[in-house]
Amino acid sequence: MESDLHDVRFLTVAEVAEMMRVSKMTVYRLVHSGELPAIRFGRSFRVPESAVTAAIERPVVESA
Repeated sequence: MESDLHDVRFLTVAEVAEMMRVSKMTVYRLVHSGELPAIRFGRSFRVPESAVTAAIERPVVESA
């Protein structure tokens, strides 16, 4: 497990917002709703880069 953590790249909320082209508040909403996994370090969150990539590649579902 320790070797797995060496391969994970964590991003800040600001970095995620920039990658996804959304506001930081939107990223916080995604984290709090559980749609975007994150780890809390003190008062800040870190999101695995692989989770951001998966969220971006996820198909968009339009509501009726």
